[in-house]
Amino acid sequence: MKHFEHMTEQAMNKAFLVEPSPFDKWSNKSMLAMSLGATMYTPGTSTKIAQNLIERKFTSLTTNVLCLEDSISDNEVEKAEANLFKQLELLSEALKEGLVLPRNLPLIFIRIRSLEQLERILKRPELLTYIVGFNVPKFSSVNGEAYLSTVQKANNELKERFYVMPILESEEIIYLEHRFNELLKLKRLLDSYKDLILNIRIGGTDFSSLYGIRRGVDFNIYNIFVIAQTISDIVNVFGRAEQSYTISGVVWEYFPDSNRMLKPQLRYTNFYRQKGKKGLRQREEIISKEIDGLVKEIILDKANNLVGKTVIHPTHIRFVNGLQSVTYEEYKDAISILEANGQGVIKGENGNKMNEIKPHYNWAKKTIEKSKVYGVLNKHADYIQLF
Repeated sequence: MKHFEHMTEQAMNKAFLVEPSPFDKWSNKSMLAMSLGATMYTPGTSTKIAQNLIERKFTSLTTNVLCLEDSISDNEVEKAEANLFKQLELLSEALKEGLVLPRNLPLIFIRIRSLEQLERILKRPELLTYIVGFNVPKFSSVNGEAYLSTVQKANNELKERFYVMPILESEEIIYLEHRFNELLKLKRLLDSYKDLILNIRIGGTDFSSLYGIRRGVDFNIYNIFVIAQTISDIVNVFGRAEQSYTISGVVWEYFPDSNRMLKPQLRYTNFYRQKGKKGLRQREEIISKEIDGLVKEIILDKANNLVGKTVIHPTHIRFVNGLQSVTYEEYKDAISILEANGQGVIKGENGNKMNEIKPHYNWAKKTIEKSKVYGVLNKHADYIQLF
């Protein structure tokens, strides 16, 4: 699996100086954590999980979470578990028969509802060969140890490699009087199981519900101050360069064709320069489907040290993954910083900025890591070519 498989070889050659590298469950952890990109949730009640994966219905999909929690109702839990096992059986049979190749599967995770449910799933290891790990909702310093130790034990006993993605979304984290103490407790806990933690996810919808807030399609999550402040504190604790975790952006919860009030902010010239009249038509389509709000939020995610994003619709995937790619200028700047051999300051690739070697060193390392997964755009290419 690798990013942008929806693109033709000709389009890839035109867009990329360095093409994205392939990855799978067994790739090294740092690469895998960076690779998640657009992480799409599928309800565990869906009877087409296996069929969609076998037929590669969504060619750009690289990370799929099979959800047994909020995407299903409380009275569907038993039904969803049974369906999940059935879908994994169908997928396993298809893999044995060669109807789908392992390299064509996205990274597959299961979002569990409880510790007891996790334990039941782990009792079916024959179905979990291609499961990368488990998303744990409402993860806290109180329940986290039990989840992590259970997965660690399963890895040891089954000789497996399952990861955990904690979802931070509980009131202990967003309520100001508890937040700092809870985040520091969580940091100590996750540090003690660091090899298991692939990615930290932020439950923006659950946080919002605690205040009766829902952001509109004209706003991004950073306009909701109480959520933005919490994201800031999560990044402060878990995004520090000396022991950084990969943190993903909150879900964009709007389907195409919602209602809006404010003016879109996608520049006309970028689309025209890259694709001419076809680009302008694409711009109008993006605006009409409300995707420009998603694009703006992804840009702000990146500015705040978040990588990738939870999505609920396949139309979102290309935009999330495309905007993770490294530009030619970023790539050249990063290389020059890493190769500077102690120089204090050097001019940026385009002569438009100052690169300070020590302050920008950690940024440069992260940029090169990202370039391996999402590729490097050609000098005159633009993200728009990846949409």
